[in-house]
Amino acid sequence: MTQHILQGRTEDEVLWFQRRSFLSAAAAWTAMGGASAAHAQQRSNIVELQGDAQVNGSRLTPQTIIQTGDRLETGPGSNLIFVVGNASFQVRQNTRFTVERGATLNAVSVLRLLTGAIASVWGKGSNRQIVTPTLTAGIRGTGVYTEVRPQQNFRTYFCNCYGTVDVAAGTDRALSRAEYHQSFWGEAAPVNGKLLTPAGAINHTDEELEVLARLVDQRTAWQIAGKKGVYDGKGYMDAAPTNVHPAATPPR
Repeated sequence: MTQHILQGRTEDEVLWFQRRSFLSAAAAWTAMGGASAAHAQQRSNIVELQGDAQVNGSRLTPQTIIQTGDRLETGPGSNLIFVVGNASFQVRQNTRFTVERGATLNAVSVLRLLTGAIASVWGKGSNRQIVTPTLTAGIRGTGVYTEVRPQQNFRTYFCNCYGTVDVAAGTDRALSRAEYHQSFWGEAAPVNGKLLTPAGAINHTDEELEVLARLVDQRTAWQIAGKKGVYDGKGYMDAAPTNVHPAATPPR
């Protein structure tokens, strides 16, 4: 189990993949052919739902098909795992978001996170974003963790767990090329003149991303490399003090 740091989250929230109910649901999802089979057979793309959640103001059930264009909200103590196209999502409790439609009904163009937290893995593609009140991330094929904190004026925590992501907060921009967890804050107010600042690795684990990747027939960068990096938010497979975090450059 990856050593992890929690900040305002509970152990249960990051250990969802260990529950017997999820293991059973994931095995059934794979046995039935995964996302492509669910789409072809017009059955639910929800892998597991624990607790209460709503879609477009109505109660979400395990039989619901989540579609692009939907507005979703999870309640206290809830957990939602679902797949749309080649992207998989794990939604923490007390989260509000929309999945906006892309080129097809079965493609997400924008994950718009208003509050709460979502871990997600995305297959290769273009013109896709994660948007929060204080940060925007242009994503390609990658695994990420995003958290919006309303108690901190919607400050955003964003981790590019692996892959290439264009990250922006206000006029600050950074190109994130991560091998192993490169983390950012999208600040609600400037910190030393910057709205995009470096962060440590918090509130998510390697195992969560590995499970989400498996749901869409992928592997994480560290699974492909056969080794793990330093879980410090800097983004490198090896300790590399000469490599500067892309948000650590002086303000313009």
